[in-house]
Amino acid sequence: MDLIQQLMKQAGVSQDQAEGGIGLLLNSVKDKLPLGDFSELKNTIPSADQFMSSAPGESDNGGGLMGVLGGMASSLGGGKAGALVSLLGGFSKLGVDADTAKKFIPVVQSFLEGKLGDGPMSAIKKLFA
Repeated sequence: MDLIQQLMKQAGVSQDQAEGGIGLLLNSVKDKLPLGDFSELKNTIPSADQFMSSAPGESDNGGGLMGVLGGMASSLGGGKAGALVSLLGGFSKLGVDADTAKKFIPVVQSFLEGKLGDGPMSAIKKLFA
């Protein structure tokens, strides 16, 4: 079963929500992983570039409450908190609530286990710990 189908089944989301959510997660780790690790990650997920380009971005929200909260959390030294709030804002634009969005990370990590090398997998787990 591919990643989209796993998310649809285990998180109870539509295909568009699954694809957008994967894009959000990929965009959120793009600048936080070494280039080689990120390339390996992208190559493991079919259509990764398409998902990333179609995912809602910060520029799509015109600021909004989630953008303001994310900016405040980051400015207060809560980089991870700011990133999480931004992610939740993106999921919200997809019509995915916070409880459902939380289901994405374990499903994606499970899909990647055994497909990625130890370095990239370890880095991803640290980012979402």
